[in-house]
Amino acid sequence: MKRNILLNPGPATTTDTVKMAQVVPDICPREKEFASMMKQMRNDLVRIVHGNPDKYTAVLFCGSGTVNLDVCINSLLPQDKKILVVNNGAYSGRAVEICEYYGLPHINLQFPVDELPQLEEVEKVLKDDPDIAVVYTTHNETGTGILNPVREIGTLAHRNGAISVVDTTSTFAMRPIDIEADNIDFCMASAQKGLMSMTGLSWVVGKTEEIVKSASYPKRSYYCNLFLQYDFFEKTGEMHFTPPVQTVYATRMAIEEYFAEGEQKKWARHTAVFEAIHAGLEKLGFRDMIKREWQAGLVVAVKYPQDVNWDFDKVHDYCYARGFTIYPGKVADQNTFRLCALGAITPEDIEEFFLVLKEALVTLGIQIPVQYEESLGSESYG
Repeated sequence: MKRNILLNPGPATTTDTVKMAQVVPDICPREKEFASMMKQMRNDLVRIVHGNPDKYTAVLFCGSGTVNLDVCINSLLPQDKKILVVNNGAYSGRAVEICEYYGLPHINLQFPVDELPQLEEVEKVLKDDPDIAVVYTTHNETGTGILNPVREIGTLAHRNGAISVVDTTSTFAMRPIDIEADNIDFCMASAQKGLMSMTGLSWVVGKTEEIVKSASYPKRSYYCNLFLQYDFFEKTGEMHFTPPVQTVYATRMAIEEYFAEGEQKKWARHTAVFEAIHAGLEKLGFRDMIKREWQAGLVVAVKYPQDVNWDFDKVHDYCYARGFTIYPGKVADQNTFRLCALGAITPEDIEEFFLVLKEALVTLGIQIPVQYEESLGSESYG
């Protein structure tokens, strides 16, 4: 099967065995055989983040990663309480949009997208407002690649009587997570990201007692209610509504491959890919948007060079035609593109990619090493 190297932030490059796992005899998802597979999958998802199965559970939903944001935000807020969103990027910004859409009381605590949240400001807001019941943050802001201090934010949440909800969509099954040690009450992910499976299946891993407690909270959604889905799983072993059957089979295979590779070995591979991305960028003269020491080791947001011949779409198309997908940035006031250490790829794939990228630059008449205005020097990170 033709192998494309996806350097976008998901869906990821998959193995052929995960692809072929979708080719199974037709089955009704209400069969006991299928429910048994789903039960094992829920247990395995808790195990990936080292959760105690007596305290944590996994609840599966149909949809992309955003369904998890919706589920957690609309389901976990008690009556007359507030959500504090620690916002330093597009994906925490999406959480704010969900709060606005539902009309939920919330505080949008904004920080620059290229800086870490200031913990003292987070703590001040929590101390000043006892109505905050949920603190929401993003582990790796995929738009920039910045790694947020979720363990410290979780400590502040717990110290002030709130639960910690963390968007781990781009770190789950990639960057090692210990849900309890990291002070996370709820985390989330999708099959097409760190597990390197197919799109259409997402999940929330969180504290069972908090899910049960949420049964008495205001009902803001029918399809995306966390307790309703959890309760149906517990009573029947099934999703409340029809699951994406083929994606479930692919994800079962992806989970098997995850444990076969091993958490530390898999993370070491992603880290090696990340280092290869940086080495290739530095050789061509490209500059990062985020300080290297603040990066999560998964996404590199690269500044556009100052060159009259630079055209991202043309560079993208040149690379795409040769089996490599790169992705535009997600920062409103800066022109960037992103390269991601996601999926079933290796440092050798990255070395091959940079040969193609260099060919693209030469073909388009873009100077190598790429050029930046001197005025940007103090704000750029290589």
